[in-house]
Amino acid sequence: MWYPTEPTNACLRESLRDLPYEELSCVYPTLGKTYFDWEYPSKGVDNALTFMENNSWLPIVTTALYGLAIYAGQRYMADRPAWDWRYRLAAWNLFLAVFSAVGFFRTAPQLLHNLWYYDFKTNMCTHGMTVLGFGPSAYWVYIFGWSKFFELIDTFFIVVRKKNLMFLHWYHHVTVLICSWHTIVTQNPTGIIFAVVNYGVHMLMYFYYFLMAIKCKPNWFNPLIITVGQILQMVVGVGVCIGVYSWAKEDGCHASLNNIKAALLMYASYLYLFCEFFFKRYMIKAKRTKTL
Repeated sequence: MWYPTEPTNACLRESLRDLPYEELSCVYPTLGKTYFDWEYPSKGVDNALTFMENNSWLPIVTTALYGLAIYAGQRYMADRPAWDWRYRLAAWNLFLAVFSAVGFFRTAPQLLHNLWYYDFKTNMCTHGMTVLGFGPSAYWVYIFGWSKFFELIDTFFIVVRKKNLMFLHWYHHVTVLICSWHTIVTQNPTGIIFAVVNYGVHMLMYFYYFLMAIKCKPNWFNPLIITVGQILQMVVGVGVCIGVYSWAKEDGCHASLNNIKAALLMYASYLYLFCEFFFKRYMIKAKRTKTL
């Protein structure tokens, strides 16, 4: 149950599904001045959520087609020269970096507000629409879920440039797409934490890739920073899921137990894979280089 406290109770509103939420632009008028009209969810967003609820097959079919596209693409490129799409790749990474930065700065204020005024259990057991509100933060969390579809294009650049396609890469894309869809459909309140952290890490990661593509990366911007950020993201994911797991079993807690279980398995597997990647790239490789 959501218990508004002063001074936020004066800014209570109702969403399209008659759920209470706090209008962040009312609580923080200065922040509200930075919002655009198109960032406020309308009936169209509610229709989009209804579409997601009624079409659970879409992420499954998409990921299956994604797997087939990888196979077909690698077969096609096997006896052909790699495509030199460096500047196209740079433009794509810059777009994703800017997109992630906007998403981060739109969703982070809502999360910080929630954690400041309410304890962690209240945040994790309240309906997702109440936790997210019905302003720009909600809009950018919904967009976050859909963005996992167009992020699949990352793999296209790897295939046509004939780079090494790691298991971690395609496994991450498949599982995060499905899990993000389910988190939004179930209106799981953990979604805002996952979105904010993911937006933040991707903001840095894609900007790093952009700098690499245009060969302008400064020496201090070590890839180790990105990998550590990714590992910390997985630590947060595992920690949140473990923290919410027992509460999700209680009556009145809106957190979906099935979603928490799936997210925990997903984040735990990511944590293992990223730690393995870190060890092989930065420990074993560095040791071999030093020996040589």
